[in-house]
Amino acid sequence: MTGLLLLPLAPVRGTLWVADHLLQEAERQAGDPRAVQARLAALNRALEEGTIDEAAFEEEEERLLARLDSPVRYTGHRGGAS
Repeated sequence: MTGLLLLPLAPVRGTLWVADHLLQEAERQAGDPRAVQARLAALNRALEEGTIDEAAFEEEEERLLARLDSPVRYTGHRGGAS
């Protein structure tokens, strides 16, 4: 009986499940040091090519370096909490 009552909520629950998994994957990729290093390399190329100015470079570089020092790592978990 409960299954029938919750059936109208299935699309919402499915959407929330997908959104949660997308968020987890984004956090995993954001904490992957290889991805951050690749972004830093691209940032350096953009500066060398003149597509960004020094101020924009420094701002983005600082943000990326902070991400490397962040407790969020490749696993997507924060500081040891599971």
